[in-house]
Amino acid sequence: MHAAQLDLVELETRDLTDAQRLRSIAPERRLITWRGRAQQLEDAYRCITRTPAALYRLEVETTRASEALLPLQLLRREGREDVTAYATGPTGFWTRVIAPHLGARVLFERLDDYGFPQLHRFEKIFGIVGRPVLHSLSPRLHNEGFRQLGIPALYLPFDVSDFGDFWSALIEGGGLESLGFSVGALTVVSPHKEIALAAAGAKTPMVARARSSNFFVNEGGVWTADTTDPEGVLLTLRERGVEPRNQRVAVVGCGGSGRAIAAALQQAGADVTLVNRGYDRASLAVRLLRLPFLPLASFSPRGYAIVVNATPCGREGELPFDAELLEDEAVVIDLVYRGEPTPLVASRRARGQVTIDGRDVLRMQAMSQFHLMTGEPMPDEVPRVVLGLGEKGEMHDRPVAVRRLVAQDE
Repeated sequence: MHAAQLDLVELETRDLTDAQRLRSIAPERRLITWRGRAQQLEDAYRCITRTPAALYRLEVETTRASEALLPLQLLRREGREDVTAYATGPTGFWTRVIAPHLGARVLFERLDDYGFPQLHRFEKIFGIVGRPVLHSLSPRLHNEGFRQLGIPALYLPFDVSDFGDFWSALIEGGGLESLGFSVGALTVVSPHKEIALAAAGAKTPMVARARSSNFFVNEGGVWTADTTDPEGVLLTLRERGVEPRNQRVAVVGCGGSGRAIAAALQQAGADVTLVNRGYDRASLAVRLLRLPFLPLASFSPRGYAIVVNATPCGREGELPFDAELLEDEAVVIDLVYRGEPTPLVASRRARGQVTIDGRDVLRMQAMSQFHLMTGEPMPDEVPRVVLGLGEKGEMHDRPVAVRRLVAQDE
């Protein structure tokens, strides 16, 4: 096909010195693209915009949140509708979502869960910070809730390898505010849950006790570390009519989520035992919570009324412990969630027993976080549709396509 028959013809920087090629493509059909490192961005911008074109595209290759911010700051500063600039890769995904709100009028990939092709006005940013997070269902849940209630907010996934770089550049350094948006709250997930605590200006009593946080709230410029892990379990138990008081409970997994859930269950009156494969993390949990401990190698679920799996075990189809030893009436809580029930959950449901899986927990956590972020309840139909749940949170019989996730990290 001849260039004259195309709406846009992409040119790269090396083509800009080819006079014959430029003469063959009218300026209104030119799309000039530059790809390179953040340190070269300003020079590249000045270089490519000297050649008349319909559209200029600048793609910044980066693995750092601080560098991903630069193309957006360029867009805001220049205010040109003929310029599109963003960062590439997982670290830069959030910049591709924001770029159209800063004047970029062309998207170069499909972006679900963000309302495109409409541009919904927003003033405040919320988000989830971790690695990996692009598979998370949280943006879909919260953004749909914002749209239904007409709340001018946007929830973004920040795929971050270096939490310190992210925090100093985008939050403390005011990087997101420099784009014209305030930041209201952040869900912090693996592997940053523990290191992020150092950035908090205040901690809730539960966070201080369990040394675990998954939710940071900006309260008048002070970031308070909170956790919604306990609500995810306790509120779902009560919704199912299960009272943990005076019940023997085993929490398998002594990571951040396991510690917070164990502390909350003990506070609710349960007799809690910690279980873990390794001793280092277990010793921290025992010291913080002052609860009894059993090594996983010698753990039997027999005799426990409630057993919580707070490990990633089950994500690939394995069992965290011998499910055949569970009491007939034992309630199983498995924080892993994926497209189909884990073997642990499936084996219990086949017997008609009460089970709570990762999607149940995520539903309650998302609803709790939404209320903390907005002061409004999340519309009930949002988690039912997004997570494929029934009226009271139970899974539909028909399988729903959901990418594999681990609720303990959210």
